[in-house]
Amino acid sequence: MDFCELINNLRLKLEMTQMTSTCRHLLVVLVLAAVVASADETFPQPPELQPDVDFWVSIFTRYSTDEGVLHDNRNLAVVYERLDMPATLSRRERQRRVEARRKKLKAALRALASGKRDKLSDDEVRVLSLWPEGVGNDTFAAAAKRIRYQQGLRDRFREGLVRSGRWRSFINEQLTALAVPIEIAALPHVESSYNPDARSHVGASGIWQFTRSTGRRFMRVDHVVDERNDPFTATRAAGQLMAYNYSITGNWPMAITAYNHGLGGVRRAMKKYGDTAYVEILRNYNGRTFGFASRNFYVAFLAAKEVDQNVENYFPGLVVERPVDYAAVNLPTFISVPGLTRALATTPEILAKHNPGLQATVWQGSKYLPKGYELRMPVGELSQPLAGILAKLPPESTFEKQLPDMFHRVARGDTLSQIAEAYDTRVSTLVALNGLNSRHRIRIGQNLRLPAAGPAPVVETVSEASVGVATAVASVAPEPQEIAVAEATPGAMADELTVVSTEAIQTDLLSDPSDYSVAGDGSIEVQPLETLGHYGDWLEIKTQRLRDINALAFRTPVEVGQRIKLDLDTVDAKIFEERRIAYHRVQQDTFFRRHVISDVREYAIRAGDSIWILALRKYDVPIWLFRQYNPSLDLHKVRPGTKVQIPMLTKVERD
Repeated sequence: MDFCELINNLRLKLEMTQMTSTCRHLLVVLVLAAVVASADETFPQPPELQPDVDFWVSIFTRYSTDEGVLHDNRNLAVVYERLDMPATLSRRERQRRVEARRKKLKAALRALASGKRDKLSDDEVRVLSLWPEGVGNDTFAAAAKRIRYQQGLRDRFREGLVRSGRWRSFINEQLTALAVPIEIAALPHVESSYNPDARSHVGASGIWQFTRSTGRRFMRVDHVVDERNDPFTATRAAGQLMAYNYSITGNWPMAITAYNHGLGGVRRAMKKYGDTAYVEILRNYNGRTFGFASRNFYVAFLAAKEVDQNVENYFPGLVVERPVDYAAVNLPTFISVPGLTRALATTPEILAKHNPGLQATVWQGSKYLPKGYELRMPVGELSQPLAGILAKLPPESTFEKQLPDMFHRVARGDTLSQIAEAYDTRVSTLVALNGLNSRHRIRIGQNLRLPAAGPAPVVETVSEASVGVATAVASVAPEPQEIAVAEATPGAMADELTVVSTEAIQTDLLSDPSDYSVAGDGSIEVQPLETLGHYGDWLEIKTQRLRDINALAFRTPVEVGQRIKLDLDTVDAKIFEERRIAYHRVQQDTFFRRHVISDVREYAIRAGDSIWILALRKYDVPIWLFRQYNPSLDLHKVRPGTKVQIPMLTKVERD
């Protein structure tokens, strides 16, 4: 039930009582004030952040995708000018227009930074007027480096509001069941404009824009089924993720920021500034990947929530789509697409439309619809109950086993390491089977042979029009960076007209709250799965050197939570962190290819309990995952009565 429904229902119930109209009106006003106060407390909006919220409201409701604004990327109250950007313009022309105006604005700001205040040009007068009085020269000098272009999103946001009607009631139900505020339903407006086909240049997918690594924690994500693209399954996963983020951060502003930036970075910011120092964190935190998107994610959410809750004020007369009444059944066996379409008297296109979690491998015929998959079809398009239709499928349409993987068609953004991981094989195997050269380059549209297809009779020549790829970093030596062709970011943070920047690419471990950073004193906190041998490999030094500088006796193991001093003379902190994160990514991705988190259970520690026995034997949860759900817990000093969170795991059947 949304806010308006709540008030209307309350008013109807009060009218049925014996209260006077004045008393009823007063009570409604009091309840209204309480609800508003509660919402403000849940999603605080300090006055200092109001200009930022106003900026995003204007982007969502005032400017269309055929225009945009040049603005200061730190002080969003400073919007220099509007630019026309018709969709008919080429990318090069759009970039040229932005750079031409940016150059003139830079010149004006640099002139003001020099102290010039007399005989100003028109541009200089206008720029000066946009800043508060008394701004110093240093501010103008810094602002000259911070001019950013933001495309308008009015039409896209409006389309998202219309589309959202398909799933809003379901989203509200799921969020409520998980004790997540239903206002979080505004988040897909920021992420994808409620477009289930949205794909980002960093591999995020679906209306909730899950990355592969994060999605696999809660959903099946592989070359047969990608549940990130199913709004229903992805909504349940998003609710689980937001509940998890909140359990770690303790407040919704940081839980929402972590959705974009990652829990590890958010926890470092909270440790530095304070758990609820929202303004200081969003204004001043300078984490390596805490760029424009992360800094603005919460305020953009607040803006989206404002528009979402006051649609009539911004988009008068808007009518949202109605939800589809679906019949859903888990498939009892593997089924061919032709057999199912015949039985349902439909087409593959219609099946695909209502089952977006199924991958192209299914529709291309190289895979059957998998056993256990939750198939959906509109009730109005069925001649009889869906379960009955499936029960009557002829034997030639059903199968006990899945088709083996023979080939993979390279898609935009694919990397060889991701393909190898998806098919449970090695990069070296793919290189050998496909005669790839030493640079491991593959091209969009190329069919890669997989182990089940056997060796290729003819080595295929690789053209230069290719997508660069590299293996995931799992070894000591530095690996080349993966290169993928960029796509337009579907969300609100699609800034400028640039290709993927390193600032836009967050850590692979968005849902891992562990601190993998090197402190200013050159020390680290030991995390599960790590040994001195790992540190020596990543630092390219002998393990004994680490024992010497940490006064560790021979064969003394390091313990989780212990701080270790590093020797950074050979390898710097950044490279060490990259290797460390890559190692944990491989471990966690491998685990979540076989398991998903289906629930979370609270457990009160009893006298005599051992965390290791409790996690590993009773609940079959690896210690590293247990610690992620209890990051502040000292595993060696747990008192009886302490409440811990234990993720419940379900094994995923792979075809």
